[in-house]
Amino acid sequence: MSTSSKRIHPGAAGGSRLALAVAMATLATPAFAQDAKEIVVTAQQVNATHVENGGSAGVLGNKPAEDLPFNVRSFDETLILNQQPRSLGEVLENDPTIRTTYGFGNAAETFVIRGFQLYGDDIGLNGLYGITPRQLIAPELFEQVQVLNGSSAFLNGAAPGGSGLGGSVNLLLKHAGQRDLNRVTLGYTSDSHFGGSFDVSRRFGDFGIRINGNYQDGQTGIDREKRMTQVLGVGLDWSSGPVRMSLDIAYQKVRVDDLRPKVTIYTPVVPRVPGASDNYSQEYTYSKLRDVFGVLNLEYDFADNATMWFKAGARDGSEDGIYGGFNLFDAATGDGSGNALYVPRTDNNEAVEIGARAKVGSAITQEFVIGANASWQVNRNAFDFLYGPGFAGFPTNLYDTPQVDIPSSTLVGGDLDDPYPISRTRLWSAFASDTIGFWDDRILVTGGLRLQTIKVKAYGNYDGGLLASVYDDDAVTPVVGVVVKPVEGLSLYANRIEALQQGPSAGFGAANFDEVFPPYVSTQYEVGGKVKVGPMFASLAWYQIEKPYGYIDNSTLIYAINGTQRNRGVEFTLNGEVLPGLRLISGASVTKAKLLASTDPNAGSEAKGVPDWTANANVEWDVPFVPGFTLTGRVTHTGKQWVDVANTLRLPSWTVFNAGARYVLAAGDVPVTLRFNVDNIADKRYWASAYDDFSAALLQGQPRTFKASISADF
Repeated sequence: MSTSSKRIHPGAAGGSRLALAVAMATLATPAFAQDAKEIVVTAQQVNATHVENGGSAGVLGNKPAEDLPFNVRSFDETLILNQQPRSLGEVLENDPTIRTTYGFGNAAETFVIRGFQLYGDDIGLNGLYGITPRQLIAPELFEQVQVLNGSSAFLNGAAPGGSGLGGSVNLLLKHAGQRDLNRVTLGYTSDSHFGGSFDVSRRFGDFGIRINGNYQDGQTGIDREKRMTQVLGVGLDWSSGPVRMSLDIAYQKVRVDDLRPKVTIYTPVVPRVPGASDNYSQEYTYSKLRDVFGVLNLEYDFADNATMWFKAGARDGSEDGIYGGFNLFDAATGDGSGNALYVPRTDNNEAVEIGARAKVGSAITQEFVIGANASWQVNRNAFDFLYGPGFAGFPTNLYDTPQVDIPSSTLVGGDLDDPYPISRTRLWSAFASDTIGFWDDRILVTGGLRLQTIKVKAYGNYDGGLLASVYDDDAVTPVVGVVVKPVEGLSLYANRIEALQQGPSAGFGAANFDEVFPPYVSTQYEVGGKVKVGPMFASLAWYQIEKPYGYIDNSTLIYAINGTQRNRGVEFTLNGEVLPGLRLISGASVTKAKLLASTDPNAGSEAKGVPDWTANANVEWDVPFVPGFTLTGRVTHTGKQWVDVANTLRLPSWTVFNAGARYVLAAGDVPVTLRFNVDNIADKRYWASAYDDFSAALLQGQPRTFKASISADF
């Protein structure tokens, strides 16, 4: 064969190269598609919103739900990322047993659990009180929001603010996971509220670091109302053998301008609700909050099934604001009066806890817990009542609100430029418990005691901050709990536990004015059951909480603790994956809160601001025929609630619907998540809450709100 016969024609060679390239592309395309599909599937699974059943039970430690004689559940950071909540209250709206309102005439969120309030001041951080920011808590820093239904004085100690009789909330800051994370998120909330965040996580052997931050600013869906949030958190952790350590440091700054206030009513009827986005605030009102806080955690396994722990935390907080009040006198016309209050405030808080937990035995087990904790809080504040001459305020209208100048100062208390201490609070406690397990821990019996001391020094506003009174008292709060697990997946439980509050003082109008009473001890009885079937989890509980309360006797004018508020209720929760790709977070609660007393004219009435029943249902569906696409929806129902203690005014029930969607796509090897949500689809106008410490006051619900975000995980 000649050489020429073996020569390949140039065109044929080019065709071969082209064919090879096409073949390679053909082979590569399925691989790329497969990789992209895996990225989308993985990212969609990571984005799935769910509830963790169980969690921190205070000094008893982290336990699965089936081993606890209490109801504990946790909402995770994925839910926060998906829903773009602006505050802790919007996270807790997912819980069917909790409703959120405002307290103290400003933007301070208060939570109603089992018919009792939980102040923002009494939210726990890694199990410590007084360390979280007060009033408003930005949720972006937290890995978990844990909810415990019921009294918890033994588990967590007495809350320094004196609330939390019906339940507690504990927050866990973000720590590094097992995989590296580089996440950037941009978000939008109507009307013109924009924000961005970053989240970076790394592990280097035994050491982990996570840094995350968020900035949001702009107008909300309420006319003229503006909110700004800045947060930055750093979480460090180290684990090696029996030793585990973590250090968390965080910064939060929040400002709210033109906050739509609560409406205090002096009318024989409930007023009609203003437009969903209407604002009846004054433009000079604002709340400005700044907090730096941190927590140190140490754990040491000194033997098999035996652990010692130490935790310490601190917070430096400052705030000031001009808070607006609205008093309604004519429900038909909307006429009323307005006023303002200027309050500068600083807080310096510290808390520590030390303890040990050990489990021994085999056929019969015992888990012993022993320890102590303490907290110190110093509050400096002053106030300026801006009510004008004679506390008259200024005329205003609920439905056509005029803007006015700030009223003149009427009464000043303390030093507005450099507030001096108004209160110094010290709480100290020692605790011990034993949990005995029988038949391979299928029966668990817990008994424990906590000795709690409360010492409060109060200082006067008008005498240069001289010591005015000292409150120093103590109480022992026991706990008894039983868990029975007759078959796999079923857990029956019962508990008797107490709550503790600082005792009240007789107020103005009482013949024994300023008399201080011992601590309130409230008692809870609860029975219930929990069932786990595959990926579904359900719980059912019946409870009764009795709280002492005081009132002035009409005949003697003596203030005394002669009454009882008795809250009874039933709670049901159901969550999990109903079908592959179909997830549910749902539940309902029924509450009956009655005032029982011999001489109180309101005896037999129901407590105000407590809905007769509440229900929620959150649904997520991964649409099977559109890879990466998820539909979401939530319905929230709140039943009727009394506005006043005399039970003459009542709010109607209300129901709000939310809907949304998520879509995950692969940009190369980077998963990108698009989110869109609409809260209050129908733009329903409604009075959301009548819960208030001081008067008959109404809080209007949020208007229709559009939310959109895009996240990329590099």
